[in-house]
Amino acid sequence: MGSPPARYYEQFDRDEWSKLRAATPLTLAEEDLESLRGINERLDLDEVVEVYLPLSRLLNLHVGATQQLFEVTATFLGTLHTQVPYVIGIAGSVAVGKSTTARLLQALLSRWPNHPRVALVTTDGFLHPNRILEERGIMHRKGFPESYDQGALIHFLAQVKSGVDEAPAPVYSHTEYDIVDGASLLVCRPDVLIVEGLNLLQTWIPDAGGRPPVFVSDFFDFSIYVHAEEEDIERWYVERFLTLRDTVFQDDRSYFRRYGDLSTDEAVAEARTIWRAINGPNLHENIAPTRDRAHLVLVKGESHAVEEVWLRRR
Repeated sequence: MGSPPARYYEQFDRDEWSKLRAATPLTLAEEDLESLRGINERLDLDEVVEVYLPLSRLLNLHVGATQQLFEVTATFLGTLHTQVPYVIGIAGSVAVGKSTTARLLQALLSRWPNHPRVALVTTDGFLHPNRILEERGIMHRKGFPESYDQGALIHFLAQVKSGVDEAPAPVYSHTEYDIVDGASLLVCRPDVLIVEGLNLLQTWIPDAGGRPPVFVSDFFDFSIYVHAEEEDIERWYVERFLTLRDTVFQDDRSYFRRYGDLSTDEAVAEARTIWRAINGPNLHENIAPTRDRAHLVLVKGESHAVEEVWLRRR
């Protein structure tokens, strides 16, 4: 299934991984999945039970251990114990299903008694507004690392990790394809924060001033990469584009309204052009190279279902 994991990963097929669920109960029903599935994704309860319940158990153990560590440190220092949110990063390509993974883990983790408050933020809100991308001549590079306000994202995560009462995150509209001016999502000291985005695990070269860089991933307690073969991801992207053509792109407010009247052949051709000009190069240059920095990799097959799990040994 794809290239073999680095030597520091333990590799599990789906059956082996499912046994690690232990006695973790299923707390979602089939109707709950309707609001969690992404466009054209075929997530079912079997996959929840066999893949995501063991993962939620692992994360629950990690969160519990981290909470205990904070208590030990507070005892040592003789201070009041202030709980700091446990931060999970989820990375991967466009159309690979990372948003569904994030929503599903939010639903499952919020049902554990020791961390019921689970917040979810996507890095779309930290894209530069379209007017800035246009001024810089990089509108066609939207989704590439330079299109994000990395400083704002790092500041937000620093606030969350500092335990502030309210950390505002910008809001992005996929219909308008832009930041919603003046809108913000307040993250109010959750037990767990899930951050989902394309380039979360990327590092970059220090600036000309020689200052040591701070990476977004420095704030993560656990990171997940959703992996699939590129030919499968491209096919899923085209299928999603066709669905959007018949739904969201029909909205007169949609930035992509011009695609709403394309024939199927025209829409397929346009989707493949966008993939090969933008999403494919971004995957090759920036996203895929970060895979082996993740603590855990979910490996999907051509059906969009997870078939393997790679877990970092250390």
